[in-house]
Amino acid sequence: MKKRRLVTYITNSILILILLISNQIYSQNTLKKHFEQIADTIRGTIGISVLHIKKGSSISFNGNEKFPMQSVYKFPIAMVMLHEIDKGNFSLEDSIVISKKEYIPKAGHSPIRETYPNGIKLTIKDILEYNVSKSDGTACDVLLRLLGGAKKVEKRIHKLGVKNIAITTTEMVQVAYDTIQYQNWSTPRAMNKLLKVFYNGSYLSEKSQKILLDFMSISNPWFDRRLKGLLPVNTPLVHKTGSARTYNGLTRATNDVGIITLPDNSHIAISVFLSDSYDSQSKRELTIAKVARAAYDYYVIK
Repeated sequence: MKKRRLVTYITNSILILILLISNQIYSQNTLKKHFEQIADTIRGTIGISVLHIKKGSSISFNGNEKFPMQSVYKFPIAMVMLHEIDKGNFSLEDSIVISKKEYIPKAGHSPIRETYPNGIKLTIKDILEYNVSKSDGTACDVLLRLLGGAKKVEKRIHKLGVKNIAITTTEMVQVAYDTIQYQNWSTPRAMNKLLKVFYNGSYLSEKSQKILLDFMSISNPWFDRRLKGLLPVNTPLVHKTGSARTYNGLTRATNDVGIITLPDNSHIAISVFLSDSYDSQSKRELTIAKVARAAYDYYVIK
């Protein structure tokens, strides 16, 4: 009798486990199908990856494809600079001279150039804030200069085990030649892996991590229509956008990557890259917002 009960218990346990796994696979396929449906509504190519940071579960669509990062690459550049500060190679209060010659072309976004047309001396902390919160191309290039160039930054990111990211050129070059932006690329999965490394606190000190979290939390109404656009009001989000200019109706990059805090205080990393699109800016940004909301709902209901 005891043996029969044990066999029944084991059999039932296996059936329950199979049912749970089947439900999880079905649920993941449902979200992936949702991503596919969203992709079918756009004129362009979309890459999506969602990663639950604690559980490690991941759902992607074109997750291993390469997409131009545009200003998203300012996030890994900031990570590397803060790591160098943690090692004592720089200080947040170091003053850096930025000459007019370092200003990126007018076609590129640079509040530093517009505010200080004759050059300026700024602290590294200020430059980091311009780089991340204001997506300043000049600030980005100054950080690359201090760090020894784009390839050295790329090498340090690869050492973290995040291989499918390429950081090869400056903003100065990228702004001047539109197609160059494809040389600074990432896969959605790789960017989520980097977001996880950043959020888990294994790379930066607590102080440096907080600084970057603060800079990525600054709300900009211009970009709140992307990942944040359809999330419930006051949902915590840290993120970095990336945007290409539109030429002859074609926009080569409309991106947003970040970390969403769920109601249970767990976190999902999400990377959405939309490339080579002929859709309007409002539609491109709404597409990113729909992806974020679908991912949010999936993990909240789950």
